[in-house]
Amino acid sequence: MRWELSEEQEMFTEALDGWLERFAGSADVRKWGESGDPSEFEQKFLEEGWFSAGLPEEIGGQGGGLLELALTAEALGRYAAPSSAWTASVLAAPLLPADIAADVLAGGGFAAVAVDSARPFGTADSVRVDADGVLTGSVSAVLGADRAGLLVVPAVGADGPGLFLVRADDPGVSVEPRRFLDPSRSAADVRFERAEGRRLDRDATAALADAGLRAAVLVAADSLGAMDRMLRLAVDYSGQRQQFGVPIGSFQAVKHAAATILVSVEAGRSIAYYAAASVDLGLADRAVHASVAKAQVTRNAVQAADSALVMHGAIGYTWEHDLHLLYKRAKLDEKLFGGPGVWNEKVAQALPLLPAAG
Repeated sequence: MRWELSEEQEMFTEALDGWLERFAGSADVRKWGESGDPSEFEQKFLEEGWFSAGLPEEIGGQGGGLLELALTAEALGRYAAPSSAWTASVLAAPLLPADIAADVLAGGGFAAVAVDSARPFGTADSVRVDADGVLTGSVSAVLGADRAGLLVVPAVGADGPGLFLVRADDPGVSVEPRRFLDPSRSAADVRFERAEGRRLDRDATAALADAGLRAAVLVAADSLGAMDRMLRLAVDYSGQRQQFGVPIGSFQAVKHAAATILVSVEAGRSIAYYAAASVDLGLADRAVHASVAKAQVTRNAVQAADSALVMHGAIGYTWEHDLHLLYKRAKLDEKLFGGPGVWNEKVAQALPLLPAAG
């Protein structure tokens, strides 16, 4: 099945792609990654109105849905642009009160959900909360926490799990930034030492489950963008590099490698877009669709990264070539919020048992 975008979505994608081509060139991406300070890009992305596209108007967004957010994630992945603040904030925004979410989307600081980015969303990372709403505990590698002013914290108390809003600058909160191998994203270890939290009016278990599916879709879309760009780089290079007096792109092995990546890109696009629509519409099998997207698209992107590296030969291993930016992007996406094995297990658990043979 090939997913067809609407005319409006096509226009959105083309406009965002053109904007990123102008304002997120490889020289700037490298600068932001090496300095560890992407605030220049984040501010411009916010001011130009891209930050809130895909979120409901009632919380300060510009409308649209998870598919528009996936299109944004795909474009950011294609340019290896800094995206921790955006990803963390769009996952946190639906959990926040409308006025606070609107302030975040208008530029009043970013937000993040305090879950370990190495595992799927859930209450496994929960800190403890007492009867007065005071939080104690720690969470490792929270995506975007180093950029966030607000934290949505899953916490467990005497009355079960809940979600609590905590200011990152609260005296009881310590945020220790962490750098990934991929310089375009960052995280932080967060510790709560009797930090004051405001309980949010949300069913914690259901809200985290939904946010986890949205995270899976957005990471899959990011991988799709990186994979698409790596294909373009590899094809362009194979038309320039010559051996035995002819472009290496004329060799059958190189053609097959490029065709395999192309198939992965086209299949990944349909998988990611369908999963986004399924989660947004609340379809019965939305968890399976999101799990398939996270497992398959990110795995295929890593395989495409390896193939693109081989197609580039020795130059692909150099710091000077842009391929390493996308390569690292794909490698991190595979592990964010759980690797393919974790999500394939979710798919397996959701499938009905087949009757025994014989």
